[in-house]
Amino acid sequence: MAAGLGLVALSACGGSGSGKDSAESKTVTLVSHDSWAVSKSVLKDFEKRSGYKVTVLKDGDAGEAVNKAILSKDNPQGDVLFGVDNTLLSRALDNGLFQPYEAEGLDQVRPEYQLDGDKHRVTPIDTGDICVNYDKKYFADHKLTPPASFDDLARPAYKNLLVTENVSTSSPGLGFLLGSAAQYGDEGWQGYWKKLKANGVKVVDGWEQAYNEEFSGSAGGRKAGGDRPLVVSYASSPPAEAIYSDPQPKTAPTGVATGTCFRQTEFAGLLSNAKNEKGGKALLDFLIAKEFQQDMPLNMFVDPVTKDAALPADYAKYDIKVDAPKTMAPKKIADNRDAWVKSWTSLVLK
Repeated sequence: MAAGLGLVALSACGGSGSGKDSAESKTVTLVSHDSWAVSKSVLKDFEKRSGYKVTVLKDGDAGEAVNKAILSKDNPQGDVLFGVDNTLLSRALDNGLFQPYEAEGLDQVRPEYQLDGDKHRVTPIDTGDICVNYDKKYFADHKLTPPASFDDLARPAYKNLLVTENVSTSSPGLGFLLGSAAQYGDEGWQGYWKKLKANGVKVVDGWEQAYNEEFSGSAGGRKAGGDRPLVVSYASSPPAEAIYSDPQPKTAPTGVATGTCFRQTEFAGLLSNAKNEKGGKALLDFLIAKEFQQDMPLNMFVDPVTKDAALPADYAKYDIKVDAPKTMAPKKIADNRDAWVKSWTSLVLK
């Protein structure tokens, strides 16, 4: 949920690391999507113990970040890329974006999230569900029942209410497309999107714009004058709205249409041609260590993937459990994603 673009440099507290004596060897650069966030104390602790200064380069939505990393893979912007998820994983792997590294502590990561098997080109970092969120106040004021399923979103009662993200540049947008494909099948999803288009779905470039500008239920959206009470976001977005409210409400001001969810897992990997391989490996170890995993939910509002990490009390208080999210095998995503994105673009944007 962290907003902001550009380069964020965080000073190191420790001494020099071992290995090369160049200034570059004491700096490790993490390339990420815009929603990267970590507590300063947690990152400083890593810097003190490791001797590396961490620089974070935020590079747009996840789709944009992966596309840029592929284009610059021979001379990468950093050492580690964080934020490639299961919807984009095969694209990154097929383009040789990462080099193998088995992170220390990987045995604590639940096996269902280790989608690259024994190759270890990527390390699972977090998981969550991409879902349609709704503005509770809007639906109460209009005496309208919020949608609960994919089918509901195409009904006339919800005309001109939904905003989603471009599937070619946004991982939530792509996840929502894959969720609809899992729901309606290889052929049926196109007919479904024709209905959504006829029902006034709005498409924007990325999550930041959709959630913090267009969505009437978010604090940012209300400030920006957003008028769409339905948005493709995450099951963890309502906890974020509640926790950042002052005072905190008993229940979150936004809800989740749990019948629209698609399970997402995010990964990080050591970039091919990384200038600081040793620092990159240390950073990957840190990302699945208990300290970072337990810090992550209240900063990025995603769930940890390790067995030993507990959810913070505030996060657990508002957490929404999705019992049966849509899923799709990585091979099926790899075989169909590019064709589906092309078809979706022609169908929805033209």
